[in-house]
Amino acid sequence: MQVRVRYFAALRERVGRAEESIEVPDGCTAGEVWRQATGGPLPENVLVAVNMEYTGPDRPVADGDEVAFFPPVTGG
Repeated sequence: MQVRVRYFAALRERVGRAEESIEVPDGCTAGEVWRQATGGPLPENVLVAVNMEYTGPDRPVADGDEVAFFPPVTGG
C-alpha cells in the first residue's frame, strides 16, 4: 500500500527531504513507516500524526494515509 510521508523542521533537515510517497506492507504502523522511509529507528520524543491527527507510533496506517513526523516542541 502507498502512504505519503511528511517531515517537519529539524527532521526535514535530518532526512534531507520534506515529503515522499512510499510503499509499505499491509498492517504497517506509523513507527514502521519511519523505519521503512529512513532506514533507522524512530527517534525518541518524535511526534507522529496520521491524517492530521496526533497519535502514537503504534497506530496502523492504511493505503493513502498521510503520516507526518514532528520534532519535540519546546516553548518559552
